[in-house]
Amino acid sequence: MTSEIKPLKLGVIGVGVGAAEMLPPMERASYIELFAGADIDPDVRERFKSRYPNARVYASAEELVSDPDVEAVWISTPNRFHAPMTVLAANHGKHVVVEKPMALDMKQAEEMVEACEKNGVKLVAGHTQSFQPHVRLMRQIVASGELGQLGAVNAIAYTDWVIRPRTADELDPNQGGGLVYRQTPHQIDSIRLIGGGKVRSVRGAYGQWMKYRSIPGYYSVFLEFENGVTGVAIHNGYGYFVASELVPWGDANTRYTPTERNEIRKAMAAGTRPEDAEKLSLRIGGEAEQAIFRSARGPENWKPNDLGIVIVSCEFGELRQGPEGLYKYTDDGLVELMVDSDPLHRDQELEELYNAVRLGRPVFHSGAWGMATLEVGLAINESTKTHKDIVLSHQIEMPSEYDQEYKVEVLSEKKIY
Repeated sequence: MTSEIKPLKLGVIGVGVGAAEMLPPMERASYIELFAGADIDPDVRERFKSRYPNARVYASAEELVSDPDVEAVWISTPNRFHAPMTVLAANHGKHVVVEKPMALDMKQAEEMVEACEKNGVKLVAGHTQSFQPHVRLMRQIVASGELGQLGAVNAIAYTDWVIRPRTADELDPNQGGGLVYRQTPHQIDSIRLIGGGKVRSVRGAYGQWMKYRSIPGYYSVFLEFENGVTGVAIHNGYGYFVASELVPWGDANTRYTPTERNEIRKAMAAGTRPEDAEKLSLRIGGEAEQAIFRSARGPENWKPNDLGIVIVSCEFGELRQGPEGLYKYTDDGLVELMVDSDPLHRDQELEELYNAVRLGRPVFHSGAWGMATLEVGLAINESTKTHKDIVLSHQIEMPSEYDQEYKVEVLSEKKIY
């Protein structure tokens, strides 16, 4: 970014939990002006206006995109609205960042891409974890060839995702609810980024084991790339065990302590959990929003989260996340690579949008890229039903220019053994 910054006037459509998580990065980004917000809930609109008195507030997406001063929108509505609201925004000349999942099916995704292309606006698929420095550095090291040929990229996540408070639409697979729709973009987008992009085929299955959650809470998938690289992604979101326990600097705590997770499951089984109140608390102005998304804590060591532990296997070594960057294993031993990887600074999607709109740079996490990631997730659903390999047809490569455009600098190296 240049020193002379003209902030991009951004409107947020859907001021829910997803938006609550992104508001702090929007506030910190000097190149973004949080210009407007839209939500159908009057209480949410009131809270938004109270926090951002200079922002414009609207009761609908239609009103917000009709504002001629809004330049771009961040779409964080329920999943079933991602596609129609992207098309709506594009038809009003607004650039778009859309949260995961990009859409509910490939036809919707194609319509989103076509609308943005027709109207000459940028579309960024905001899949979050693949933007993070340690994932980008993994890709850079693989692309450099220093570890020889890439062989496999595997990711394993154990989280409390299923027992976090949910709304009715989040518990309906027909509206994009469940682990496959909502969480595969983290792992699949990252595996595709590191592996080059073009997955040939998918064999996967999901599991649905909790009778008081009507959604898949587990999946496992095997990916075969066109170049022969393989990938495995596993995510269990039921929260009995969390992957953070697997790293020496981690612990059993996630959003909840183990005791809290046990109490939540018991309350869900008994039908006594105040889930609506918990969800409201996560939204703007809520107590949980402050504690989880707006706490004053400083930089923290990385711990396995919804992406999980990623292991990259190459001809002459392997890579995995470390507390401050990456661990690199070679014939010379183990080296820790330290990078700027503060997990609280989630502004990479915003930066890519700004660079594209203001500076004319390419959108790398484009609509076409997001559509290829969506295709893998949909293939898991299909493979679960058919028990067959699913051959893909919408895959694209990540251009090599990405590695220079968003190069991750290694701040220091430390020899472990």
